[in-house]
Amino acid sequence: MTFGDDRGSASVMGCFVAVALIVVTGLLVQTGAGVATRHRAQAAADLAALAVAGALDRGSDTACSEADRIAARMRVQVRSCTVDGWDAVVEVGAEVSLPAGRQARAIARAGPAG
Repeated sequence: MTFGDDRGSASVMGCFVAVALIVVTGLLVQTGAGVATRHRAQAAADLAALAVAGALDRGSDTACSEADRIAARMRVQVRSCTVDGWDAVVEVGAEVSLPAGRQARAIARAGPAG
C-alpha cells in the first residue's frame, strides 16, 4: 500500500453517510412525534372546550370536570379551565412520547356563536 492508495476510502465515506442518515432519521422522528402530539393536544383542547360549553347549564365546576374527563381519555392534562359567561377556555398539555420530548400545549375556546 502506498501513500496515494485510495483503497478503503469508500468504507469510511459509507460510514459517514450511514451516520448522517441515522441522525436525519432521528430528527425526523422527533419532529413527527412533536407534531403528532401537538395535534392530539389541540384536538383534546377543542373537544374539552366544547364539552365544558355544553355542560355550563350544570355549573362551571361540573362543566370543568367534563374537561378533566375528556382530557384523561385523550391522554392529556388540563392546565386550566376558565368560564367567562357562556364561553369556556380550556388549556391542555401533552407530553411528547420520546426521551428528549417536551410538552405540547394547546388552548381552545367554545361558546355560543355571535
